[in-house]
Amino acid sequence: MVEEGNIEASNKAVEEDNGPKGLYYCFWGPIYWFRMLAMETHWSFVFAVVSTYGISQGLGGALARVGTEYYMKDVQKVQPSESQVYTGITSIPWIVKPIWGLLTDVIPIRGYRRRPYFILSGLLGLVSMLIISLHGKLHLVFALMALTAGSAGVAIADVTVDACVAQNSNKIPSLAADMQSLCSLMSAIGALIGFSISGVFVHLIGPKGVFGLLTIPAALVFSVGIVLLEPHDANFAYKEVSKKFLDAGKAMWRTLKCPEVWRPCLYMYLSFALSLNINEGLFYWYTDSKEGPLFSQETIGYIFSFGAVGALLGAILYQNILKDHPFRDLLFWIQLFYGLAGMLDLILVLRINLKFGIPDSVFVVIGEAVTQMIGRLKWMPLLVLTAKLCPSGIEGTFFALLMSIDNFGLLSSSWGGGLLLHTLNVTRTKFGNLWLAILIRNIFRLSPLGVLFLIPRGDPNSSILPTEMLGSEDETVAEESNNIELVSLVNSVDGR
Repeated sequence: MVEEGNIEASNKAVEEDNGPKGLYYCFWGPIYWFRMLAMETHWSFVFAVVSTYGISQGLGGALARVGTEYYMKDVQKVQPSESQVYTGITSIPWIVKPIWGLLTDVIPIRGYRRRPYFILSGLLGLVSMLIISLHGKLHLVFALMALTAGSAGVAIADVTVDACVAQNSNKIPSLAADMQSLCSLMSAIGALIGFSISGVFVHLIGPKGVFGLLTIPAALVFSVGIVLLEPHDANFAYKEVSKKFLDAGKAMWRTLKCPEVWRPCLYMYLSFALSLNINEGLFYWYTDSKEGPLFSQETIGYIFSFGAVGALLGAILYQNILKDHPFRDLLFWIQLFYGLAGMLDLILVLRINLKFGIPDSVFVVIGEAVTQMIGRLKWMPLLVLTAKLCPSGIEGTFFALLMSIDNFGLLSSSWGGGLLLHTLNVTRTKFGNLWLAILIRNIFRLSPLGVLFLIPRGDPNSSILPTEMLGSEDETVAEESNNIELVSLVNSVDGR
């Protein structure tokens, strides 16, 4: 027995010696990490994350943000406060994510639970983006409907990946942070590429042309629905759909009543809602020729691309240094620095940076990168916490419910910021009170520190839910056929 133990230890040491070390790890490390995730969770999960988070949300989201801002400003010619409200309207499909989660979990189409919804998502994106890009002068109401439909397409595709993350986080708690890091890294890399080219494309083909380019990510999501490996359930009992809806609703309500769940949910909503969003006011100021620095379209894209670099650095920093820190301690410092980072916008708008000889273009890049890095550091532990709050059997739907709470907080933040801009009379040409709006926003960013006691102090690598809510291993296996079924996970486990 001792000799066998020594042999196993020796083999393990040899394997570790054969792993990437030193400078080679900079190249081989990410490859080994992707390979490990693909082996532990199956390659289709990694492919779904890259397609949804990297291409659709990252790259496509970056193009959509810059394109939409110029579309509202130059084509629809709305006020910044109105644009802020309209941005909130287009995010409504993300608030009703539990509906998409219930549909994909409970109602299969022609025997498939996931593929048809990916196809539907791609079609929504394709049709809505084509309408905006090809119509000469689309009425504002119909433009909002098309933008909302495109947003719904991305949200429907996103909910399946969220369910996969939640289910795998409960199965392999030690990889929960790694899976969230994969999502964030793909989103950040896609956003970096998207923002880098967004300004150039807006300048060359206009905002409507950019919407035409967004048909490419939508087509990719559509193709995912075609090639995705998924078990076929030909004998699904559609008569039991209403019962399953009722059972899912009861399970979610029973979970929400648990103090370990509703307390973090309340904090997550307040932390987002109280961080007022006044980005549209800043964007109009960036491009103003009188009071602002008059940044070009290419410069705007580059500014946002540096923000994506900051987000990427935040994801790397969390993955390698901060992922094992207790939730409450980590969120305290992140929320504090998040409020202080907002003072960079105040320095820029008051032009204090020019008094120290720092050009606007340099200072705004620094501010955007720092803000996005801290914002990513704030978002990632909340995502890990969200995944750990999902009970066995309804991971997809409940994760969507928790994310909808976060998105409702973002909607409240956007509309609250629009109200603030309107109250202070910040318009397309008047920015005299923009500094006051920034100051008020910064104060509100610090207010969630007062309710930080709602967050558990627990170890991020341990389970948070009571044991009875996690369910036994047998129960989890039994529920897999009614949950995320991307491909057979058993084959990948046996092949390791």
